[in-house]
Amino acid sequence: MGSRGGLLTGLLLGAVCLIQPAPARAASPFADWSAVVIAGDYHAHNGADTEVFDNARRDVTAKLVKFGFDPANVLQFSTRPDRYPTQKPRMAAMGLIRDGMREAAERAKGGCLVYFTSHGIPGGLVLATEARGAITPVALNQALEAACPGRPAVVVLSACFSGGFIPGMARNDRMIFTAARPDRTSFGCGESNVYPYFDECFISQTDGAKDFVHLAARVTACVAGKEKETGATPPSEPQLWIGPALKPLLPLYAFPSG
Repeated sequence: MGSRGGLLTGLLLGAVCLIQPAPARAASPFADWSAVVIAGDYHAHNGADTEVFDNARRDVTAKLVKFGFDPANVLQFSTRPDRYPTQKPRMAAMGLIRDGMREAAERAKGGCLVYFTSHGIPGGLVLATEARGAITPVALNQALEAACPGRPAVVVLSACFSGGFIPGMARNDRMIFTAARPDRTSFGCGESNVYPYFDECFISQTDGAKDFVHLAARVTACVAGKEKETGATPPSEPQLWIGPALKPLLPLYAFPSG
């Protein structure tokens, strides 16, 4: 009886060990961040229809969720939202984008991310729904400040000439990463492209990136490689600006390693 009792006890203890819950995975530092991902146009550089910007919107959103952003706090905007019923983007009009930024930031108060992919013109990002056809650094900055005052923010602008947005949007608690210098175009906005070059590199380089600073370096190198490979000149030279208050904190916002 003693030996059988010992065996039974051992089996029970083993069973208890087997059903112990796995250790909880550490919460993502982005679990309480809001994000808006905006496709600002649906035209290729030759004027024909293209899916490049909406493809980028969809897949950048998926990467943010993989980083640990709560899907409920990531809002997508498209100039043709009815084409994507399963993705449920909202109409990419500036008033609705402002409202969405505020709405998401009221739920998630940790920090804010804005990702905008479109064409660019000197001093503006093309937003096809706007009467003037583009939004200015002032308009985007006002929307971000209204939604996310005093919070860390990451702004990624994938468009020609987008480096021109840095002077008007630079703040101590922001990181701004743009696809091109203020006086340079970016590439990959044709009918046959899946993504613009910058968006393709952002999406492809997330795996293995440690944080947004590391990712920016990888994206910059990737863009330079693609431009050299395809003969796209002059090089777009993506730009990175990090506010002094945010710079020492960015390593704390690490991407999941798994």
